[in-house]
Amino acid sequence: MSRSPVSPSNDKKSRSGLQRVAAKDVRTSIPQTIAHELRRAIVEGRLAPGEPLRQDALAKHFEVSAIPVREALRRLETEGWITFSPNKGVQVSPMSADEAKEIYEIRAALESLAIGLAIPRHTPETLAAAAALLEKATSERAEARYVAHNEHFHMSLYAPAERPHLMEMIENLHRRGERYLRLKFGLPSYKEQSDDEHAALFKACRKGNVARAQELLTKHLLSTGELLEAFLRERSAP
Repeated sequence: MSRSPVSPSNDKKSRSGLQRVAAKDVRTSIPQTIAHELRRAIVEGRLAPGEPLRQDALAKHFEVSAIPVREALRRLETEGWITFSPNKGVQVSPMSADEAKEIYEIRAALESLAIGLAIPRHTPETLAAAAALLEKATSERAEARYVAHNEHFHMSLYAPAERPHLMEMIENLHRRGERYLRLKFGLPSYKEQSDDEHAALFKACRKGNVARAQELLTKHLLSTGELLEAFLRERSAP
């Protein structure tokens, strides 16, 4: 691989973390740790689309044998983060216009369901927590922190639904879509438009207007997917 998937400081933390794993958890915890670190490096752009991932280099980097590395790579391949071919080996999956659109289409369906279930269960306390997260996202200018605040705000709107499996699926889609969302963050007028849409969505939730909240959320997510699809197609055009 052409560069380390984690920074030196994170590398030190990863190694110390691996050393603290109990022996009985080795088969599950170490592959999960490796998969998490590689997934984060892909999202943050430290591992670029098409970049090769050599198993021996990864084993050396994480100070483990080849077995947990293979398990981590199989997990990431199943999730769509990497691809394997006989000629090119293991590579970071390319960014796809079709995938970007599909992620946001699925998010629109699942999150519309979640917010519909959550709104009748919201309390003054949960709404206050969501308002605080909205303010953090609105005032944030740093890309990585904004993306995190954006996810936390969305999830705070759905949390009262108390549907753990639904929340898990939505969280997985947030992770898959994060590297695409970072593209949108750099597009003109995105931040201001997104903040306005979030404010309108929160207002509908505070009023208990389920239909309006679902309408605004669906439009917000589908338009994001369409914008990213158009951007990626234009970028890949000859």
